[in-house]
Amino acid sequence: MAADPVTTLAEAPFSGSYAAEDVTFLLKPVALDATDVADKEALIQSGRRHYSEMIAPEAVPGDAYLSLYDDALARNGERLAGDIASLAAHLVARRSGRPVVIASLARAGTPIGVLLTRVLRATGHVADHYAVSIIRDRGIDRNALRHIAAHHDPADVVFVDGWTGKGAIAKELRASLADRPFGFAPVLAVVADPAGQADIAASDDDYLIASGLLNGIVSGLVSRSILRPDLVGVDDYHACVTYPQFAAVDRSRAFVDALTPLALRASVQAIDGHEARRPALRDACEAMVARLLILAQTADRNRIKPGIAEATRALLRRMPERLLVRDREDPDVAHLLHLAERGGVPVSNLGDDSRYRAVAIIRSLGKDA
Repeated sequence: MAADPVTTLAEAPFSGSYAAEDVTFLLKPVALDATDVADKEALIQSGRRHYSEMIAPEAVPGDAYLSLYDDALARNGERLAGDIASLAAHLVARRSGRPVVIASLARAGTPIGVLLTRVLRATGHVADHYAVSIIRDRGIDRNALRHIAAHHDPADVVFVDGWTGKGAIAKELRASLADRPFGFAPVLAVVADPAGQADIAASDDDYLIASGLLNGIVSGLVSRSILRPDLVGVDDYHACVTYPQFAAVDRSRAFVDALTPLALRASVQAIDGHEARRPALRDACEAMVARLLILAQTADRNRIKPGIAEATRALLRRMPERLLVRDREDPDVAHLLHLAERGGVPVSNLGDDSRYRAVAIIRSLGKDA
């Protein structure tokens, strides 16, 4: 296992590989060696380390996998752009002419936050965008909230993510903001909410959002957030690692550049009906998770990773026991089958009645929570 250096870099607002006007990352860049995936999994499952204290290695995907990303963007780009347009219109309508301040949940929410910010500004609305850290079981970065509250009315802020899996981050957001710090309310907007846990969603469908296939190279060359006392002081933002060495293959700007004009041309659809569907979505998600916990012979909900994007993350940077898919012929799971075959992960049938198209189950290393 690699040693963990504690060298920190200068903290200052930055935009990663995005344009400065697209986003301000309220994160603290640090130097941190990656932890081998097997070592990381053992440390997490044994309870010796929290997942936020380590990062897995990141590498440039191979040509075959990048081709699957390109195919996904071409196939579902129009749909995602339409959902972005509908979300943007909804955010404007609910604020009745007030500015819209987007706090995207780094890092999966950040490409979506950039797109929403671009569409809002291009259609004549005042919008600002910050990327902030939220960590399961650790909460949201209150120093980042303090910074936003010093510059904006917290009532104008909406938290943005790409999708929901089981809804763990949505629940963390509600718990973190239960005492309404600085006046923030836990209003969460996502593109796809199959778990029924978001307040605002353009879709209930677990469809393939192309940015979910990649890691840092579609998220501003920034890692997921890190929270360790030797790296993050009491007045610091949560930490991250940056990946300038991957600049030659970065897709971050290309992703938002490709989708912005599509979103500006898209027809806006009303998304007001989501609230009424949420209870049924939540019940269906919980029933599926309960069934999969029995299948996996575990009580640890964290081993169940529902949804295309969450299953992708599990196959890329965890140790999956198995992959379940609803339809092996579905092009939206082609990249998952590719990853499973490459990693020797068994693939099973999820069931035709599942709202989710894919679920990954993390391998047990001998200790269930």
